[in-house]
Amino acid sequence: MRIAVITIFPEMLAALNYGMPQQAQKKALLEIRGFNPRDFTTDLHQTVDDRPYGGGPGMVMLAEPIQKAILAAKQWLGEEAKVVYLSPQGKVLKQDDMRVLAQRENLILLAGRYEGIDERIIASMVDEEWSIGDYVLSGGELPAMVLIDGVMRWIPGALGNELSNYEDSFTEGLLDCPHYTRPEVFAGMKVPSVLLSGNHAEIAKWRKQQSLERTQQRRPDLIKK
Repeated sequence: MRIAVITIFPEMLAALNYGMPQQAQKKALLEIRGFNPRDFTTDLHQTVDDRPYGGGPGMVMLAEPIQKAILAAKQWLGEEAKVVYLSPQGKVLKQDDMRVLAQRENLILLAGRYEGIDERIIASMVDEEWSIGDYVLSGGELPAMVLIDGVMRWIPGALGNELSNYEDSFTEGLLDCPHYTRPEVFAGMKVPSVLLSGNHAEIAKWRKQQSLERTQQRRPDLIKK
């Protein structure tokens, strides 16, 4: 899978050079490339923003540098590559969405800054808008990296154990069950005896029950769904 990220801070993408995203890149299962709109400006100061028409606080990202950056990304990926804008106004990403997005070979992620980007880019070049939650961040780089990390987990061969995805929270519509490892006793607390029993049927039953109880306590909205 190849992912282009349109961002004025491509250095932030270095955070993906650790852990599982790094392993996926080393295995040539994932390639990430940043495209900086500043590289497509023509003025001395590499200006990428200006005051909004109509007045108001903040600045708005200029359309032309973003357009040129997207076109450059499409030269790398192909014209069919979908453009995704990370925005608080987008549809909130869920686990199933990550799985669907992972089926695409190429993806362009647009990370805005300031008060946002010129609406004409959204109208003419953006295919989808996605959000990671009902809150506002300083820019779209962190949401883009969240999306990449979540999508990467569904690329075949990216995880050491492909079953991990199917036991994660939200994959089956519930939160994950508690997990334990050595030592058997820590801070006076013991590992539940069923996990030491070797009875896989009982362990599966316990985990399902814990998952249901935890979801009921912490996210009852998921139980309703």
